[in-house]
Amino acid sequence: MGNLFGRKKQPATRITEQDKAVLQLKQQRDKLKQYQRKIEQNLEKERSVAKQLLKNGKKDKAIVLLKKKRYQEQLLKNTDGQLENLEKMVDEIEFAQIEMKVVEGLKVGNESLKKMHEIMSLEDVEKIMDETREGIEYQNEIDSLLSGGLTDEDEEAILEELNEITAAEEAASVPVLPKVPTDELPEIEREKKREKNRQAEMVPAS
Repeated sequence: MGNLFGRKKQPATRITEQDKAVLQLKQQRDKLKQYQRKIEQNLEKERSVAKQLLKNGKKDKAIVLLKKKRYQEQLLKNTDGQLENLEKMVDEIEFAQIEMKVVEGLKVGNESLKKMHEIMSLEDVEKIMDETREGIEYQNEIDSLLSGGLTDEDEEAILEELNEITAAEEAASVPVLPKVPTDELPEIEREKKREKNRQAEMVPAS
């Protein structure tokens, strides 16, 4: 039953080997720093103990303790060099990752440019530029005419043509009404006949 519904596929991990290396280096760096703090605490403690031994007249033990302290100071100095190397290595790996991303971006950009060049050739661009230039020149000619290249007669002719167009549009917009009927309605004719008959009946016979 479990295989029937299946499980959601886990997203592919994006952690690279370089990421793992940086993580390990940082973990080692943190451990070295913890070790340094521990040594520094021991140095302060052993120095205090050595002072107390000298006060108590135990010079030999104080010397042994100071030798141990000296050895730990050398270890502390060595860890400083190791920390510096770790930090430098982490920086170099992280910078290399950035460089790799930049190179990948450049690669994608170059591929996009190649595809665009395949879609539009140099001849197509020149044709578009020529058409654009012709359109601009034609528009400039129109602007030149409109800006003052017309005579007074041209202006009058334009106004006259404009008035004709306006009058034609107004005439076309007026609705055509149906003709008024001239024939009388049948009911009116019947009423006239009744009235005529009544008048005839009222006239006395001679």
